[in-house]
Formats: sequence, structure tokens, C-alpha cells
Amino acid sequence: MSSTSYFCFGFSLLLLLHSAVSMDYGAALTKSLLYFEAQRSGKLPPNQRVQWRGDSALNDGRDAGVDLLGGYYDAGDDVKFGFPMAFTVTMLAWGVVEYGSQLQAKEELSNALECIKWGTDYFIKAHPEPNVFYGEVGDGDSDHSCWQRPEDMTNTRNSYRIDEQHPGADLAGETAAAFAAAAIAFNGSNPSYSSQLITHAKQLFDFAKNHPGQYQNSISVAGSFYLSSGYEDELLWAAAWLHRATQDKGYMDYIQQSVNSGGTRSMFSWDDKYVGTQVLIAKNLLKGKFVEDGKFGEYKSNAEQFICNCIQKGSSNVQRTRAGLLWWQPWNNLQYLTSSLFVTTTYADTLTATQNTLQCPGGSVTPEDLITFVRSQVDYILGSNPKGMSYMVGFGPKYPQHVHHRGASIVSIKTDSSPVTCKGGFDWFGRNEPNPNVLEGAIVGGPDQGDDYTDSRSNYQQAEAATANTAPLVGVLARLA
Repeated sequence: MSSTSYFCFGFSLLLLLHSAVSMDYGAALTKSLLYFEAQRSGKLPPNQRVQWRGDSALNDGRDAGVDLLGGYYDAGDDVKFGFPMAFTVTMLAWGVVEYGSQLQAKEELSNALECIKWGTDYFIKAHPEPNVFYGEVGDGDSDHSCWQRPEDMTNTRNSYRIDEQHPGADLAGETAAAFAAAAIAFNGSNPSYSSQLITHAKQLFDFAKNHPGQYQNSISVAGSFYLSSGYEDELLWAAAWLHRATQDKGYMDYIQQSVNSGGTRSMFSWDDKYVGTQVLIAKNLLKGKFVEDGKFGEYKSNAEQFICNCIQKGSSNVQRTRAGLLWWQPWNNLQYLTSSLFVTTTYADTLTATQNTLQCPGGSVTPEDLITFVRSQVDYILGSNPKGMSYMVGFGPKYPQHVHHRGASIVSIKTDSSPVTCKGGFDWFGRNEPNPNVLEGAIVGGPDQGDDYTDSRSNYQQAEAATANTAPLVGVLARLA
């Protein structure tokens, strides 16, 4: 079968599966926000809805003399990795910025804002001085040698920071973006908090700009788990969000003066933010807020080429599975899908608002075409696929039962308060029974390129969920619901 026939077959099959099922996007939206409550670290609030979780990591920061309670565990482990956490918060905030009214209509706006604030409150604590930021608590190597509930953690939890002597422009830049995007999200409901977030965003952007370098050179324990490929993209991303939050022309000047606009990217992720910046600028150009000079026109062209490649009408199309799911890599493929679907969705809505279409190498594409494509991909995630399995945990009649997740795989501390030891927890890891706690709303890594999925805790490439997977989907689900 030729590649063209293969893709046509895949898309036809996906549309056939998609047309056979009507998805409850509102229910999926509710579950997606519940997931972040299951990932909370620290002292849980009185309105905590995920009741199988308890307080955890209550001494975080004590080794450094700072209060680092709060924040999120990144995935199925018990480490607080600042780099992907900041991207998670930025994407949650972008979802509120674009789809706040839709979230409000589904009575989920307050829950979405709570998810953002759980992250930004922690970042404020982690940023005690303008040029100091605590970017990690705990380390992956010692954490991965244990299988324990967060509530039982016994391994040492050191705090790791960046500062003027140990810079990390990527980490500082992404966190500045998170602060700035969150400031816009809170501007209407909590202007004083929004103003506080802007202050932190400006300080971290200046810190990143004036002290370049990759954060894993300063926080070496992060390198094996969330290795940054560079910091230029985070600086542009932060500048774009700060401009949107403050309307300070200086941030646009920074972007215009930057040498590298990123070119056409192959993905948008916790590590690579170029597509996000390109889409923010392209949306402003469509709305007539910027003049389409050579530099900004380049950003818009690159953003559109990325979207064209995702919808199979580009010059270098993203690969797909046989049934039509976009495919990047075997390990946690769905994280790249959800972020791509978000930028495609928000760009489609801007095209609609400005009465434009997308011109791809493969032909003209309407905003409705883009949303149809997004819906087909979301439906695949939610169960319209060859296995008939939802890759959102807790959604639909069939979903992963053995998610690679310490807290979900061990009986709740509320049910059995007997401490689970570092090694003793591996007894739970090895059991064939389904996880005792349902990690509702979690998006697992997903199927392989043959649309197959092995539901096993040891299959971390497919069966581990992460906050960076679900965060971009919140806004997409709000839009579809």
C-alpha cells in the first residue's frame, strides 16, 4: 500500500469509528480536571474531590530553609519536576484564556482556575528572590528505586535550584510563561493575584534573559528525566505571553530581534515551545494586532505549516497509525497529540473569527475542517479506535486498569493506613489485579503505531500518564463540549 493510500485508509477508518460513537465531551472535561487533584503534592485543601489521596511531602524545602509545599507530581512517580510542571500550568492557563466562557458554561471554570493556582502558588514559593528559583524537589533515581504512595514517602527529598551562578534560562523562561498566562486567566476574577503573577513573570524573564544556560547543567538530577534541548524557545514563549499580559512593546521587540524563529517544528511539547510562540503571533496577525513584516510573517508561516503537517496536507506530514491517530514516537505519544490538537483548535477558532481559511500545500482548509479533524483525534483517544478502549482513565466502559502510577496502584491510605515501605510497594506493582484507585482523567501514553496497547504497569512507555498529557486537552474538551 502506498503512503498516500495508507493515510487515506487511516483517516477513513478513523472517521468511520468516529461517526459510530457520540462522545460526552463534558464528562471527559470534568474528569480531565479531576486528574490534577490526584497529582497534588502537599497539604490537600478542604474541597479536595479525589478522596483516595492524602497529604504528602509535608517537609519539602526544609533542607533549603524554604517552604516548598504544594505543586504537582509530574506522572506516576513522586518527584516534583519544575520544567514539565511549568508547561502544564502554561497550557492549563492558555485553555482558560481561550475557552473561559466554554468552561464557565460547563461549570468547570472555577475548577480549572484551582488547578492553575495550585501550580502558581507553588511557583511563588519556589521563587523567593528575583534570581532564584527552586526547580525540583526529590530526584528521579532514588524515587524510581521505590514504589510507594506519595503519603508514605521515606526517601530523601532534596531541593534543587537555579540562581545567577547556576542558571537555567529554559526553566526560568517556561515558569515566566506560566506566570504570565495565569495572570491573564485570573485577571477578571482576581486582579490582585494576577498582578502578583505578572511581577514574578517579569523577574523570571529578566533572570532567564540575563543568565542564559540549560537548567540540567545546574540541576543535574533532572537531566535523565526531562532533558532540555535549548532555552531560546522558552525565552520567546515567555516574551509572547508577557506581551499578551502586559501589552509592553518591549517583549515584541525582543521576539523581533531574536535570530531564530524555530522554523517549522515537528512537535510541540514540554521541551519545544516554538510552535506555541508561532501560533500566538500568527493569531495576532490574523486579528490585525501586528503588522505582517518579514519576521512575524515567518512565525505565521511556520505555525501554519506545522498545522498543515498535522492534518496531512503539508509538505512533511506527521506519521499516523493504521487507524489514523497522529504518531510521533513509541514513548508517551499522546502528549504530542494533545498539545498539537490544542494549537490546531485555537487557530481554527481564530480563522473563523477573522473569516480566513488555511492555505496548505495540499489545498485550502476551512476552520470547520480543522475542528472535524481535531474531533476525530479526540474521539480516538476517548474510545473510537480499533481496541474500543478509552485512553482517558475512567472514561467510558473500557479504559486502562493497570496505569503505571504509584498512588493509584496501592490501596488508599484512607482505606489502609499501614505504611507501605520503599521496596514493599513492589508487591502492589506486581499484582495482576486492576489498580485499587481509578486515576480519573489521566491520559496514558497511548497505543503503538499498530494501534495496539498493552495494559500493564511495567509498560511505562504506554501505560504511564503525565500532567503534560492532559493539560492541553482541557481547553480542547471545553471547546468541543
